[in-house]
Amino acid sequence: MPGTRLVRADDAAALTDLVVRNRDFLAPWMPLRDAEFYTVAGQRAVIEDELDRYGRGITLPRLIVDDDGAVIGRCYLNGIVYGAFRSCSVAYWVDAGCNGRGVATAALRELIRVAFGELGLHRMQAETLVANAGSQRVLTRCGFVRIGTAPDYLKIAGRWQEHVLWQLIAPTGE
Repeated sequence: MPGTRLVRADDAAALTDLVVRNRDFLAPWMPLRDAEFYTVAGQRAVIEDELDRYGRGITLPRLIVDDDGAVIGRCYLNGIVYGAFRSCSVAYWVDAGCNGRGVATAALRELIRVAFGELGLHRMQAETLVANAGSQRVLTRCGFVRIGTAPDYLKIAGRWQEHVLWQLIAPTGE
């Protein structure tokens, strides 16, 4: 089964190939991107920004890789906050050819172990577009609970859209 690993500076070419190949597949679920995003230089800039935020402890940018180490998706812990909140937001997506095969579920389970184990967080939050049934199934399989909706929550595909909010609390309740 595929796994995850930290994104590296030398992943720009592989990520460019992945985002270009999946541009139309991901369009309904992602923010609009400029043409630069779909270039090696654009992906290099994304990685540099992610690794900077990782160094400051506020994000964990990972790649989803297959058994051969090929990049087949992305997953993140974002907005990591410690102190009394000890929380983060999670996001993920997989290559169209891997969709519906349990890859995102496996990656999310790995992120849950990291968030609650290595990072000692208490709560994870996820947001899905109302129509994103596939992502909602992934979250449900991983134990996330729907906690409400937020109108005009994120600007996706060029317009502010309502999202379903989900959460998962650390099993120990700590």
